[in-house]
Amino acid sequence: MGHVIRTEEQLAAIDGLKRFLDAEIEPIFSKEYRDKFVPKEQMGAIMRQLSRFGLISGTVDEAHGGMGLDWLTMIMLFEEVATTSADLSVPVLINSFGAYMVQQLAPAHLRERYLPGLVSGELFCSIGISEPDVGSNVLEIKTRARRDGDHFILNGEKTWISNGSYSDFLICTCRTGDDPRRGLTHFLLDRKEHPYEVRDIHKIAWNSQSTAQIFLNDVRVPASNMIGNEGEALKNTLSMFERSRVFVAAQGLGIGRRALEESVRYATDRKQHGKVIAGHQLIAAMLAEMATQVDASRLLVYRAASMIEAGVPAEMEAAMAKYFACEAAVTIARQAVQIHGGNGVTREFLVEKLAREAIVAPIPEGTTQIQQLLIARALTGVNAF
Repeated sequence: MGHVIRTEEQLAAIDGLKRFLDAEIEPIFSKEYRDKFVPKEQMGAIMRQLSRFGLISGTVDEAHGGMGLDWLTMIMLFEEVATTSADLSVPVLINSFGAYMVQQLAPAHLRERYLPGLVSGELFCSIGISEPDVGSNVLEIKTRARRDGDHFILNGEKTWISNGSYSDFLICTCRTGDDPRRGLTHFLLDRKEHPYEVRDIHKIAWNSQSTAQIFLNDVRVPASNMIGNEGEALKNTLSMFERSRVFVAAQGLGIGRRALEESVRYATDRKQHGKVIAGHQLIAAMLAEMATQVDASRLLVYRAASMIEAGVPAEMEAAMAKYFACEAAVTIARQAVQIHGGNGVTREFLVEKLAREAIVAPIPEGTTQIQQLLIARALTGVNAF
């Protein structure tokens, strides 16, 4: 795990979670459902177990039935999940931020109805921002919500939506006005009451969970299902991105850490030219570089989480963590395959899967290039996009 300072409470929480993940969860994602979709019922059972360890429930205050953990402890726990399975980390991330949004922004009637189920792991949510022509620039969202009395009629298409086929409800970003900055609003759509169509997207990796397209055709939603005030979705989304980017950075950290752990195990077991390959200088150098990148990733991730917990603006630091940790994962996983030699490209060894997962990591929550533009803007005050 690297030598960073943790409190006794954090160490105990991490230890308990890690033992559970190793015993109960590792076999599911590395063997039984490797690259295969985990059905909602089984994923729900896992969510209910993880919630007892403070995942999902940690983002919610005790007054609303959660554990009210600090953001740094949440990130430490999340790192363990991501190290066990990048796939599993996705529904944990989305449900955590869905719960956070419902607690922070939803009116009381929606909070009382949906928050307990998210906290307990009974419900899944999706957060609908990206569209076919809209990735990182939220200002260009085209999905429309047209007022019709005390309802809104929603039309549009969302894509790259995590938890899509699992979702019991969708928090959807829609255009309610023409002002680019003040014209976006969030609505909560209950899948049974306000049906939306879901189609799964199949990818190079991360296929044990759902990534989907969502289609909205004249979906009629009460105005009372608005999350936050009308016209404030942009502000609320950008505030959430700062936090969620740190979690996506922790996914990169988890993939890189797991690739390092697999490589250390292999290099101290495999023999070539009369000794274990860890004893060959070029292999030793690769391991040293990988370990340094893992620890640098962790320090950037933990710094950003600590700043968010302290209430300090952390847009640049979150972008640095996301950029560095996810790109480092690609390099580390690539080196892990190399250390494994021919075995590294077979399905018998986990590093083949980790290499594919690592390639995906730099893309969600703003690509590496978007993070670089955010960092440069913070340094210079000049906006390049």
